[in-house]
Amino acid sequence: MSGWTHLDEHGQARMVDVTDKATTQRTASASGQIRMKPATLEAIESCNSKKGDVLAVARVAGIQAAKRTDMLIPLCHSLGLDSVEVRFTHLPPDLLRIDSTVRTTGRTGVEMEALVAVSTSALTVYDMCKAVDRDMTIEQIRLESKSGGRSGDFLRDS
Repeated sequence: MSGWTHLDEHGQARMVDVTDKATTQRTASASGQIRMKPATLEAIESCNSKKGDVLAVARVAGIQAAKRTDMLIPLCHSLGLDSVEVRFTHLPPDLLRIDSTVRTTGRTGVEMEALVAVSTSALTVYDMCKAVDRDMTIEQIRLESKSGGRSGDFLRDS
């Protein structure tokens, strides 16, 4: 089972032991998008939703989720995060891009926290807008970059 860090020598799930890993600065960025009707995107842009400022709520949801990733993903370590950013970019006519960047100083990376922030932000947008647009699709959630740690840096090719 070489190469699979969350499996032991018998193929059983395990939490990775990071005891001997060096404490370093860790950063990860992720992105995703949610496709919707142009009228839905316009309502979000103008803060004209009956539920209020959709992006403000989605941003806070993403930040909160990143801080609790260990509660959602079974084998993730509990981390004290130094920074979580969630940003939105309107790509008319029908696309909202979501980007997150997470930073910590620790012995394990924050890739999952960045991915959970994007996912939860997208789900929150869906939840707040589903009454007017059930055709929304959440798409292309992916790691964009990571730095720090033994495995080195990663930068997605465009």
